[in-house]
Amino acid sequence: MEMSAAAGSLSMSGHRQRSVKRRRWGGLRQQWKLLGLFEIDQQHEFYSLTCMMKEGLAAATQNTTDNAPTNELSDDDFRLKVTQIHKDFTMETFAGPVFSSLRGSLGMTEQEYQQSLCSENCYLQFISNSKSKADFFLTNDKRFFLKTQNKREIKFLLSNLKIYIEHLRKYPHSLLVKFLGVHRIKIPHRRKKYFIVMQSVFYPDDRIVARYDIKGCEVSRWTEPAAEGSQIIVVLKDLNFEGQFITLDQQRPWLLRQVEIDTHFLRRLNVLDYSLLVAHQPLHHDERHQSLSFATLIMRTKKSVNPGSSPIHAGITAVPGSVPEDDATLLLCKTDGSCLTQSQAEVASSGGMLQMYPEHAGPGSDAAELPDFQAQNRRLLPNLKNPLHVIDGPEQRYFIGIIDIFTVYSFKKRLEHLWKRLRHPGRSFSTVSPQTYCLRLCHWVQDHTK
Repeated sequence: MEMSAAAGSLSMSGHRQRSVKRRRWGGLRQQWKLLGLFEIDQQHEFYSLTCMMKEGLAAATQNTTDNAPTNELSDDDFRLKVTQIHKDFTMETFAGPVFSSLRGSLGMTEQEYQQSLCSENCYLQFISNSKSKADFFLTNDKRFFLKTQNKREIKFLLSNLKIYIEHLRKYPHSLLVKFLGVHRIKIPHRRKKYFIVMQSVFYPDDRIVARYDIKGCEVSRWTEPAAEGSQIIVVLKDLNFEGQFITLDQQRPWLLRQVEIDTHFLRRLNVLDYSLLVAHQPLHHDERHQSLSFATLIMRTKKSVNPGSSPIHAGITAVPGSVPEDDATLLLCKTDGSCLTQSQAEVASSGGMLQMYPEHAGPGSDAAELPDFQAQNRRLLPNLKNPLHVIDGPEQRYFIGIIDIFTVYSFKKRLEHLWKRLRHPGRSFSTVSPQTYCLRLCHWVQDHTK
């Protein structure tokens, strides 16, 4: 009887502990849903996983540093899978040399990439209003996103990696999200987890006042904004943006053209449901009315225009467009051979000089047949850590990028399209053909910019 009572007591005690734990975690989860972004400390359910990620990424990055490719990337580099065994888990890295080369072309050294991903500071978890079941993590400095993906999505990315890299080579100022690594972590007695590392579009985010996820439709495209003065990070949607504009003035044609180029690329991949991320922050007074010196303009032009820059060449350690010092003045010349005066060049600082739109250069045209200025749709990049996703207008700085490019227009999606047509007659929704999705998003950008 005593043993039975003791066992019953232990059972009840264990049940109470589990109940308390469930309530505690339930309360935390509710709190996390309200906060949106928080540190993954030792009490967090993902702490162990993120520690393993850090350890695995440190070793994977060190491996690419020690075995840096010296030649152009080969087919074997795209198929390469490196397995590294750790104490409590195994980490696999896919196409390591390819992503290392891409990181270099974006101006990242392996050391700073490793330092950001593997620092002692906790990762952050971002609770999004996305319908996907993915987990989102941010490095503590908010520079890189880590996102769990399913096997189908990873397979899709790796099978299209070569043409993705080729697209970035043709259009180095593309708005497509920059994938920086693909990995799989295997923990004994648990499911394998695939995850990707990508550059955060919203970086640096210190002064950002509003963030939007745009799909160009209306069904389920409203999010309740955070209360005024709240520190909660809420990503708003299409209907929240109505009545507003992205005001770029001279850089507007560049944005329209680049969105057209990137969405037509996604259309060829037969994908839909991707998002245009938009955030903005007010420019400081000195940023709005700065008059660039000729030397500063030369440096910005060097950063932006380099006919030889390419993410698929190894060993590049500068942002797209970094060129030798001797070539700086050459890059201030027009394609007809005449050079710009200082006053003309300062006018070009808004991006006009690099905005060339030949009528025959359609989204699918071969860039090699045209001068680089014309074919690659480049612009002067701001002097920021994340220049490819940053565009300055007269009053606002905008952060713009295209994310979530893994949804293929499958038979299942076609059925979903038919069902939504019945459920939402006369209204626009996200599940449409890639052609319709592409054109609709281009029209949205055209209608909401000036």
